[in-house]
Amino acid sequence: MKYIIKTIILVSLVVLSGCKSDKNKQHTEPLTTIEPIKKPNIVIIYLDDLGYGDLSCYGATELQTPNIDALASGGVKFTNGYATSATCTPSRYALLTGMYPWRNKDAKILPGTAPLLISTEQQTLPKMLRREGYQTAIVGKWHLGLGTGNVNWNDIITPGPNEVGFDEAYIMAATQDRVPTVYIENGQVVNLDKNDPIQVDYQNNFEGEPTAISNPEMLTMKWHHGHNNSIVNGVPRIGFMKGGESAKWSDVDMADNFLERAQDYVKTHKDKPFFLYYAMQQPHVPRTPHPRFVGKSGLGPRGDVILEADWCIGEFMKTLKEEGILENTLIVFSSDNGPVLNDGYYDDAVEKLGNHDPQGGLRGGKYSLFEAGTRVPFITYWKNTIKPGISDAIVCHMDLMASLAKLIGTEESSTDSQELMETFKGKTNKGRDNLIIEATSRTALRSGDWLLIPPYKGKAFEEKVGIQLGNSPDFQLYNLKSDMGQKTNVAKDNPEKLNELIQVFETLRGKNYSNIEQLQLR
Repeated sequence: MKYIIKTIILVSLVVLSGCKSDKNKQHTEPLTTIEPIKKPNIVIIYLDDLGYGDLSCYGATELQTPNIDALASGGVKFTNGYATSATCTPSRYALLTGMYPWRNKDAKILPGTAPLLISTEQQTLPKMLRREGYQTAIVGKWHLGLGTGNVNWNDIITPGPNEVGFDEAYIMAATQDRVPTVYIENGQVVNLDKNDPIQVDYQNNFEGEPTAISNPEMLTMKWHHGHNNSIVNGVPRIGFMKGGESAKWSDVDMADNFLERAQDYVKTHKDKPFFLYYAMQQPHVPRTPHPRFVGKSGLGPRGDVILEADWCIGEFMKTLKEEGILENTLIVFSSDNGPVLNDGYYDDAVEKLGNHDPQGGLRGGKYSLFEAGTRVPFITYWKNTIKPGISDAIVCHMDLMASLAKLIGTEESSTDSQELMETFKGKTNKGRDNLIIEATSRTALRSGDWLLIPPYKGKAFEEKVGIQLGNSPDFQLYNLKSDMGQKTNVAKDNPEKLNELIQVFETLRGKNYSNIEQLQLR
């Protein structure tokens, strides 16, 4: 009997212990839940006409760019990074749409009065990111057209950046050397006095309005070619403008203004994932550095504004750090096309060049099918996520569409964009096999180590800008691995490789590629 009682008590204790254990287990090991992926902020810093050799991290010895160098040393520096095009509008079109610009016949250097180039029905990078919960903004240069071709600058200007995916837009309409010389915020000209309306015309001047030709005494900067219309702040521009005095920008304060806007956006949107397209104006003409930077480079205003841009980037990076979001922000740094020295103004860019090589050993420049037209600085930086390194992979701006889609957990396959996120993160050196590059409606092929340039009519050298354009009556073939500077055309010595690449080019591009337009500067 005593044994039976002990046994009952023992079993009861075991059962109670088991119940207690299960109860504790229920509290300490809850049902597994899937944590949502924390999406990184994405910032594209896009310079204007910055060459492959304009930065000290890409070999420049006459200019020191420590803040951009810090991105390169802390991220992936690409040695074969490309804009799609050797001019600005087509490159920006490709960046934001993921599409080759030669597919759109209107994707050329646009006047300030051009209609919106991107269809409001088209897939765009900001649209894709916004669908995935991102806040989206552009600060800086637009140059992709506005409105439908007959803009009333004194009313709401639409369609524009807001209609193709940007929640917020603070822009200049085209370029710093084109009218209208005003800032536009979400479709409205900033600081506009309705009693002093803006009028813009790219064909005819307004009666009584001074121009660079009629009133050269008003100029503080001398024009060389193509910039002899309306005068704003002593600088002759492309196109004619009347009115809007209170809205006109201060050229020397432009960099500070765009920087402040970019910083303010970060500060006010840091609590949710955001996409910021920070489109800087340097070193495009007219080069108007703030007095803080005048004379600092020794290379004239072009060198000075590159130093100014580097400083702005340093200040912007400080803001990311101070706001506590640097480690959750992917930075992509690049340029819309290659370099040009004299692009319409006498500003000592040629005279004070010295030993500086904006092309970085490449041939050509802006407007050119040679490498310096489209191969540009290209850096990806993500503190403590991207392992620092140098990559020889062939990558292009339009590949950001599909790659960023992959990063944030979606997919994009409706464009020419190629998904290369692991390459951008430095985890693989595998890039594109082939890339069609473009310059003023002419196209060529980068394939592996080779560059193929088909025959094109037109001058081989443009004297006004001092750039070799890549035109020749014969096929050109260059091995970029052994001949980075494209000194030797080896087409005749490599007929098999030539024919192979012609087939690749025509498969990608089609055979109707030679009906080109002649080069038109500015």
